[in-house]
Amino acid sequence: MLALLVVISCSKDENDAKLPGIAENKNKNLTSVYPEAARLEFPKLKGGQSLVLVHRTNDKYGVNFCTEWDTQKKSQRWSCYQMHDGNYGGSVGRYGEGYPYDDQLDYANYFTMADGAPFDPFWNSGYDHGHICPSADRQYSKEANRQTFFLTNMQPQRNVFNAGVWAAMEQQVRNWNRGSFRDTLYVCKGGTIDRSDQISRTLANGLIVPKYFFMAVLCKNKSGYKAMAFWIEHKDKDSDFPKDNLGNYQLSPYVTNIRELETLTGIDFFCNLDDETEEHVETLGVENIKSAWGLK
Repeated sequence: MLALLVVISCSKDENDAKLPGIAENKNKNLTSVYPEAARLEFPKLKGGQSLVLVHRTNDKYGVNFCTEWDTQKKSQRWSCYQMHDGNYGGSVGRYGEGYPYDDQLDYANYFTMADGAPFDPFWNSGYDHGHICPSADRQYSKEANRQTFFLTNMQPQRNVFNAGVWAAMEQQVRNWNRGSFRDTLYVCKGGTIDRSDQISRTLANGLIVPKYFFMAVLCKNKSGYKAMAFWIEHKDKDSDFPKDNLGNYQLSPYVTNIRELETLTGIDFFCNLDDETEEHVETLGVENIKSAWGLK
């Protein structure tokens, strides 16, 4: 009888995906190496020469944000994180002691001097240290805020872009981060580093400057799920980004759906959703997205 129970149990596990009412997920992340990769903010991991850096705080908050780092390109591909009531608000301020080296990364996988010591490739480059997980999104904990200043959470951005339209996009995401709008926001952001036609330039020290930046945002609330994306070219002039009569950046020209963003970037976003939900939220028309997210 014991043997029969074992056979029945194994057979059920193997066929669960075929039973009515059981959600299928054919493209979810494997979690044997990185258990955190099952979280909804994660896209499909690239693997190969890429590592996942999981940043945690030594308090009740747990996972702060995660980054996929390409050890060959010596660049981050994306950072992803959650926004919810548990990490909403706070006023610890910005970490004010520079850009610390991420001790999760071996020196061999970063920019190093002749003696093997790491150096900051952003200094004197003409580009800002562009946060991907923003400092302003992590004000609930000094430790969490410090981690956002890790060099592995940075992409080179022109100041007019970083402090202008990109900051406006980040503020828009924070505007959505309220209890009346979401239970949880799942955010994945980055710059393009994988295709030569999507790289603006590579500096003499090897630092890749993305030509495009993106944000993918998934909202879970009492009605279910909805998703949207921003895709924007990294330009040098503030005048290249349209504003309204009040001087506010117009963000609607940069809205797209997740499926189009996946085509543009080659990244499979929100792969841990069940297939039916993923298909629904990723293919919504752009005008419907603007309406659902309150963008004109």
